Amino acid sequence: MSDSTNTTSISTTGVKCPVQHDSKTAELIDRVGRPQPGSRIIRGFEAARDMLFSPGVIQAGRGADLVPKDNPEHLPVAFLDGEIHRKRRGQIARFFTPKAMKERYRGVMERSTDKLIAQLLRDGRARLDQLSFDLACDVASVIVGLTNSDPHKLARRVRRAFFSKGFKQKVAMAMFYWLDVKPAIRARRKHKQDDVISLIMEEGYSNQSILMEAITYGSAGMVTTREFIVVAAWHLFERDDLRTMFLNDGEEAQFAILDEILRIDPVVTFLQRRAVADGTGPDGEEIQAGELYALDLRSGNLDERVTGPCPYALDPARGRNQRMTSSWLSFGAGPHRCPGAQVAMHETRLFLDALLRVPGIRLANPPTPRWTGTTYELHGAYVECDRA
Repeated sequence: MSDSTNTTSISTTGVKCPVQHDSKTAELIDRVGRPQPGSRIIRGFEAARDMLFSPGVIQAGRGADLVPKDNPEHLPVAFLDGEIHRKRRGQIARFFTPKAMKERYRGVMERSTDKLIAQLLRDGRARLDQLSFDLACDVASVIVGLTNSDPHKLARRVRRAFFSKGFKQKVAMAMFYWLDVKPAIRARRKHKQDDVISLIMEEGYSNQSILMEAITYGSAGMVTTREFIVVAAWHLFERDDLRTMFLNDGEEAQFAILDEILRIDPVVTFLQRRAVADGTGPDGEEIQAGELYALDLRSGNLDERVTGPCPYALDPARGRNQRMTSSWLSFGAGPHRCPGAQVAMHETRLFLDALLRVPGIRLANPPTPRWTGTTYELHGAYVECDRA
């Protein structure tokens, strides 16, 4: 893991790095971040990527081991593997094409951003995690098809469904189903639309399966994007040089900065996989069927063999210099690489570009990172600006 105690670090190439660690979340993850108990941890870029592409392992995280597999045709795509997964990924691919981004989602991103910035200008102060979550909900709801309920109330119910515990979570899930998912189903029985719910209704999914799919897409499209926006904003508010580059050097530079932020602060730290057959692991070790693995994405993203010198430093030119164009391991790799990666990148870029141009914008209070058991969360960040 990272060395977050030294004021400088010496790379294996002999280069002295004048940074302790530019990551905002490394100290937390080093201290408390742990994979699922019983996992064998896989570190290093090549080792993790090889396993993510391997046909000898299957999904084991996000509750995949606990989901009944008696009707795989109606399982969320994230829980599937093999040919059935390949088929389903092909079906949903059209929702994440550059054409869809331009013709369907960019307008949603712009309207949502305009609404949130106008609210910030009226109030002069706002919670950054709430702004980013409202934006992510607006975009993800169009992709999924949760468009037949009040979007502000939808975002609030999704927050409760994801972050409540025990009985409160069961109540929140029920409210989300009856007030958001069920109206979407009714509307699409009358008029099919170009979204995920319409697609899976054609496949004969039960209402319970549709709810599971909506929750799965929600966790990826809403929750993780919220954290990405907040951590990127945190870096940009506290680094004048990065903020100047972000605002003045065009979209290509903006994406390079966001890629590098996500490299050192990936929202997901571990991906879980389970071996389905005996074999040889990425480092030549013996693999036994049934064994559980935790792929350490943060370790892979800091692997100097692929990052080049000073892997702990935030360097927007790194991706170009190392010819890395796929966000490192931050969105995963292989058949299960996050299909909405480009959606997250585009909405984050567009929103932060608008936010950082607000007159008098400043980070009044930085966020506090905390470990959820699978990812970090950033809460308590407030931004302030000159009132309109």
